[in-house]
Amino acid sequence: MLQGVSTVLLLADYRVENKMKMMKLWLFALSVLMSQLSVAETMDVKLHYVGPSEGSVWLGIQQGLDEANIQGQFLGQKYSVVRVTLDELKALDSVTAVLLAIDADQVLSIAQSKYFENVAIFNITSDSNSLRSACLPNLLNITSSQQMKQDAVTQMLKKNPDSKAQAQGWHKDFRKFAASQLNSRFTKVSGVIMDDDAWAGWAAVKMLSDTVARTQSVDAAVMLEYLKNDLAFDGQKGAGATFRDTGQLRQLVLLVENDKIIAEAPLRGTKGGLDSLGLKTCK
Repeated sequence: MLQGVSTVLLLADYRVENKMKMMKLWLFALSVLMSQLSVAETMDVKLHYVGPSEGSVWLGIQQGLDEANIQGQFLGQKYSVVRVTLDELKALDSVTAVLLAIDADQVLSIAQSKYFENVAIFNITSDSNSLRSACLPNLLNITSSQQMKQDAVTQMLKKNPDSKAQAQGWHKDFRKFAASQLNSRFTKVSGVIMDDDAWAGWAAVKMLSDTVARTQSVDAAVMLEYLKNDLAFDGQKGAGATFRDTGQLRQLVLLVENDKIIAEAPLRGTKGGLDSLGLKTCK
């Protein structure tokens, strides 16, 4: 069954890249589903979000939602993102996953709540090192931390002391790993460029939809377990991204000077690879 799901996920992603070509593969995709997935009612996947309803992070979430529903057409899944206040979130009877684009103290408060101890809490926008060093088992940090960006700049300065580089999680001119296609899709829909917050919003919804597709479950504990231990996420920053025990998503960091990408950290030859950026472990 997982092989069939994997096939459909690839086809769905390809449709996002080129809808016209994807139409020709619908019959094949449907045949895969008919042969390997039992007919079932549509799975309603509801994600709750606390944060602004405009700006980069919201546009990124909407991009992720649109693509999740394209994928969901093949797998019998329908996705929605419900924006709530902190008080409304705490009053909910059940939650599948929580997306947060709020300040670090508020993120920490939600993640430490006993009510959400088995729920994946996504920190989308805060780069606070304290959220990583807290080492909470349910807190998943999508955006690069302050320390990750500082470490990236330090690596650059060791090789090029005169560099004036700044560290970013994303850039409009990033092209590798199908990043250029993601940038194009986002700008075409939103009319603005994709930045760090927009990428993180997209990535959070994308990895959640991938998790539902793999687990065929919306149970919060099942999803959290998969995200922490089995996820190999393709966020258009290199395949196979995973979470550290600090809750930080491993990912490269772009080094930018005069709005041009000059390097990617970890720099070649750096010991530790991706784990050379930021807090490596809670141990």
